[in-house]
Amino acid sequence: MNRRLAIKQVLIFAGGMALLPSCLREKGKVSIQLKNLDISAEQENLLAEIAELIIPKTDTSGAKDLKLHLFVLKMLDDCYEPADQQEFLSGLKTFEGQEGKDLAKLVADANSQVSGTTAAVSKFYGIMKSRTIAGYLNSKYVMSNLLIWELVPGRYNGYFRVKSA
Repeated sequence: MNRRLAIKQVLIFAGGMALLPSCLREKGKVSIQLKNLDISAEQENLLAEIAELIIPKTDTSGAKDLKLHLFVLKMLDDCYEPADQQEFLSGLKTFEGQEGKDLAKLVADANSQVSGTTAAVSKFYGIMKSRTIAGYLNSKYVMSNLLIWELVPGRYNGYFRVKSA
């Protein structure tokens, strides 16, 4: 047997074995890697629906198109205290099992901060809304298509009339 061929095949096999764990995803797990949170696929889909209710798709892209729910999860996992993370998850559990109009009604109640909402729900909705809006405003889509950025100090307008004092 040719030694070079054997070494080549062993290296290809080793490379395949190194890449295999990243290709396999547990069924029912979130699609991004999180260190501190344990989120299921159903909860991820629910977060996508809630984000879509916050920023719906119109003639511009919505929250689902921009995958803002994944941004919210990553920010929550990396930047928030464990107590806030647990409060977020307990607030998320109140939205589970809701669909369509029921979910829209719950989000509207949380948005108007009805006295019947618990602290966990208002904490959940506060984090969800602020991070969704921040993710939208900082997304590549908004920064390249909707906002026109100009280098400071901006354009020079030589024809601008100056009023005399």
